Amino acid sequence: MGPTVVLLIIVAVLIALVLWVVGIYNGLVRLRNAVKNAWSQIDVQLKRRHDLIPNLVETAKGYMKHERETLESVTKARNLAQNASGVSEQGAAESQLNQALSNFYVVVERYPDLKANENFLQIQEELTSTENRISFSRQAYNDAVMTFNNKIEMFPSNIIAGMFNFAKSDFFEIENAAEREVPKVSFS
Repeated sequence: MGPTVVLLIIVAVLIALVLWVVGIYNGLVRLRNAVKNAWSQIDVQLKRRHDLIPNLVETAKGYMKHERETLESVTKARNLAQNASGVSEQGAAESQLNQALSNFYVVVERYPDLKANENFLQIQEELTSTENRISFSRQAYNDAVMTFNNKIEMFPSNIIAGMFNFAKSDFFEIENAAEREVPKVSFS
């Protein structure tokens, strides 16, 4: 083997190594962007939800004159959720908003005229539809985060991830322990 052959082998190995690093790096970038895209989808649905809540509260005000505290707690929780930043802060704020809305719907049960109001029913239906979209978006986001985090932690991509400072992403988790509980059904 002459020096030219050895040099060609070294160059070929270096080129293969560079292509391998570039491939892993580009894969990590693609996965990181998938996480960002999935978060954007959640953000869009949360904005839609936050925009619907004032209409729901405003419709209920006329009927629920003595339930000011309940209406204010929904509004306050919505404002907190709207101003939250980051995945974990957003998750905690959305859990508070879910709790406030649950309390609101319990109070609504005492007002049959409100429950029969066409505008209220339409907004409630839109909110329910949005809740379903948020649920699907959360699942897609958490799936993207899991794939990305796995890639960052698994060998050999963890070496490249460390070299280029790729950081793990947070899952969008439910903070409220009550939301984790299985509902109890009783037919007695």
